[in-house]
Amino acid sequence: MHKAARILARLAAICAAIQLAIVPAAAQSILRDAETEALLQDMVDPLAEAAGLGRGSVEIVLVQDNSINAFVAGGQRIFIHSGLINAADSALEVQGVMAHELGHITGGHVIRTSEGMSTATNISILSLLLGAVAVAAGAGEAGMGVLMAGQQAALGKFLAFTRVQESAADAAGAQYLSDAGISGKGSIEFFKKLQNLEFRYGYSQDDDAAFSRTHPLTGDRIANLRGTLQQDAAWDKPGDPVIQERFERAKAKLYGYIATPQETLRDYPPSMTGIPARYARAYAYHKDAQVEKALDETRALVAMDPNDPYFLELQGQILLESGKPREAIEPLRHATQMTGNNPLIASTFGHALIATEDKSNFPEAETVLKAAVSRDRRNPFAWYQLGMVYAARGDMPRARLASAEQQIMTGRTAEALRSAEAAERALPAGSADWIRAQDISLQARAELERMNSRK
Repeated sequence: MHKAARILARLAAICAAIQLAIVPAAAQSILRDAETEALLQDMVDPLAEAAGLGRGSVEIVLVQDNSINAFVAGGQRIFIHSGLINAADSALEVQGVMAHELGHITGGHVIRTSEGMSTATNISILSLLLGAVAVAAGAGEAGMGVLMAGQQAALGKFLAFTRVQESAADAAGAQYLSDAGISGKGSIEFFKKLQNLEFRYGYSQDDDAAFSRTHPLTGDRIANLRGTLQQDAAWDKPGDPVIQERFERAKAKLYGYIATPQETLRDYPPSMTGIPARYARAYAYHKDAQVEKALDETRALVAMDPNDPYFLELQGQILLESGKPREAIEPLRHATQMTGNNPLIASTFGHALIATEDKSNFPEAETVLKAAVSRDRRNPFAWYQLGMVYAARGDMPRARLASAEQQIMTGRTAEALRSAEAAERALPAGSADWIRAQDISLQARAELERMNSRK
């Protein structure tokens, strides 16, 4: 029976692994940048409209991960890895990926994955029972065979299910590109990149290998999509030049932020004087503590266009993070005004006002930060800064509430519960802030109960 127990434990572990494999790793760092978020929203909106979801209904979330990947995880959010942006040469390629992921959203594939898991689990449980009976009867080898066959059948059934979903998402994505009047050339080019990576890492491309994959063979996907997309009226339509220019800027900014300064300066040497190169080098120099060189790049950008809010934002950010908050105020104020109080830029502006340690700047900081969190509650940094303003003026109940907002978003659940309960006790009963403190308390308690139940 010890052998049977080991076999059963192994199969249970395999089943658990299958379940984990279908849950996206959403615990990675989320990257937030006002310019990049605006670009990605403008890229996905025409596709979302073509999919019948409407502009502004789908959110793009950028994940800091060097792998080339994108996924949906429930709701109408598409998560895109920074590695995918870095690998893409054009906005059209990224839009091809977005269209595919929209196919998963409209197909309800995240929800329906439970159907595939249910079928696979049923097969596993049946083989588990039959195998256990055989082992108990003394037929150990036969029992092992039943278990292994059941495991293989379960995995094969689930992988077949996911391949069908991927093919359906490919077809839906092609339709959304067509309906949006966007060329599918980018989609084909991106699949070619994936195929080249598979060749490089030795992934088999033959038909037998297809049965062990979660996705159809990339070569087959390219052939199927090319046949559809080449017939579309938008096939030879060039990409939007403004979107492409913005994409190159955002890509360079992202690379400068993530890559080492040495890598950035290698790929964007000082001989390159365009906007993307200056963006990348500004981050590289800033990360390397070469403050004046970083500011020289931002001055050159601002000279190119004094009214570009994102140039001013970068200049203000570098000044602030280099210990010059007073100098950062004006470019950040200007950037905040020009973007209609974009929450991310406004939170940096509020930070600069507080960092001056001049109490006369605090009322403006409070106004700016309250506006920021009213438009984007999922901004822990803004909540933290707002809490500092409340604490500075002696309003500890609201300071604790702001802390609770920040703590619940950053996974500090026990601290969030304590802060929310302290705020609730001190705030006027029935007020909006009191109700919000109650909501956070309930959320934190529920999360702590879930955590305790898993132990």
